[in-house]
Amino acid sequence: MFNKSVKEELNIELSDAQIDQFNKYYDFLIAYNRVTNLTRITEKEDVFYKHFYDSMTLVKSIDLNSVQTLCDMGAGAGFPSIPLKIIFPHLKITIIDSLGKRITFLKQLLELLSIDNVDLVYDRIENHAQNHRELYDVVTARALGKLPLILELGMPMIKTNGHFIAYKTSNYEDELFQSTDAIKLLGGKLKSITPIKLPDQYGDRTHIIISKIKKSPSIYPRSFSAIKKKSL
Repeated sequence: MFNKSVKEELNIELSDAQIDQFNKYYDFLIAYNRVTNLTRITEKEDVFYKHFYDSMTLVKSIDLNSVQTLCDMGAGAGFPSIPLKIIFPHLKITIIDSLGKRITFLKQLLELLSIDNVDLVYDRIENHAQNHRELYDVVTARALGKLPLILELGMPMIKTNGHFIAYKTSNYEDELFQSTDAIKLLGGKLKSITPIKLPDQYGDRTHIIISKIKKSPSIYPRSFSAIKKKSL
């Protein structure tokens, strides 16, 4: 059972109000997904574990009680930022997405769940990053792209002593090896790697946590076409 797993594995006890928010989240996601494709995962247990629980596993990698500002790059249907906001309502969340249909969904979802203090940014990530440097305590990326690419997009937005956290599968080694230069160039340092096992054989995940130890050079991020052409 989802509530039991969250309590026993993540040490989070959900209130009745939070459980109600997750149920409303699921119902609205599935209804919206019938007309606008947001996720291929639609069975209730699958959504609760593969999306909601998976998002919440960030508590195994960082103390979110000490985090004030979090930016979620390419959140899609709101993962991981909205489940985290439900559990940690003090977080000031910024969600960036370049697809208007996702921003529209998220705006309606936030209204439905009575969630405030979330900024929805309809823009390309590299544009937002160039104009919002050194702003966030934490930047997250889940199922967004290869590590060298998302590091270049995300690291410039992080405050010194903040963290970049990538949600990856258990097959992360090659990506991390390919990111050695990018991490150094962008002012980062590998802090830790957290293996995650989802309950009931829902799969294995990995959090890659990069600490920001100095400012990223102002030339980063480059244009998306330049990043795609040649990664750092």
